[in-house]
Amino acid sequence: MSGKLYIVGTPIGNLGDITLRALETLKAVDFIAAEDTRVTQKLLLHFGIKKPLVSYHEHNRKYVGGSIAERILSGETCAVVTDAGMPCISDPGEDLVRLCAERGIPVEVVPGPSAAVSALAISGLDTSKFAFEGFLSTAPSSRREALEKASKEERTLIFYEAPHKLVATLGDLYRCFGERKISICREMTKLHEEVIRTTLSAAVNLYDDEKNKPRGEFVLIVEGFKAEQEPEISLESALERAKGLIAGGTKATEACREIAKTAGFSKSELYSALLAGKE
Repeated sequence: MSGKLYIVGTPIGNLGDITLRALETLKAVDFIAAEDTRVTQKLLLHFGIKKPLVSYHEHNRKYVGGSIAERILSGETCAVVTDAGMPCISDPGEDLVRLCAERGIPVEVVPGPSAAVSALAISGLDTSKFAFEGFLSTAPSSRREALEKASKEERTLIFYEAPHKLVATLGDLYRCFGERKISICREMTKLHEEVIRTTLSAAVNLYDDEKNKPRGEFVLIVEGFKAEQEPEISLESALERAKGLIAGGTKATEACREIAKTAGFSKSELYSALLAGKE
């Protein structure tokens, strides 16, 4: 090996899922760029591999990426890994690959497990066409814009979500998408793997018990938009969606305008009903 970047997929939970080629590559490279060196060190120790590790993550990628590229240009080989799964998917490794491509550095992929594809396969929903949305923005306006755009996407949708934000995200999905099928996939390939196949309306009430708080990492597989099956939305449901936007920081008039686009009611009808409900 000389002067090359290797994108190496690692297990998303079950260490037995690592490939022989991934192990061979990790043993052969000069150094490894890892999202969290502590997590990667545990993986390496499990398989008896000793390699220098470089911390490369979202917060240091802009200045560490250049030094990694320089080392590769000087003749060293590097494997980029994430904490779990395929690097460069909703991951800063994407920037490192782009940087290497710009500098003419050879890049080779060593494929491995992917939480998104694994969850899609087990979801029970349409897998013929799908769109990967990754993590939603935490900024209310960007989040709302992304969901509104995705609400008309006919392909099956894939979202990633952390446990502390899951309940809010399920509520946002229901308010923006209306009733749809969803598969909530938790802790894929791990000891407590769980797949809940349900509807968005039922999903929002799954974790309302203090004893049933979300734990682990989640992949949400949501049914795509079907125009021919779009039900008529009631005024009450339209108002609930508007209230959801308002709770997220949207002005009442703007919330009514947005919901009116798909609800079959005018902005003025919704706004009047909203005001009447406050009296």
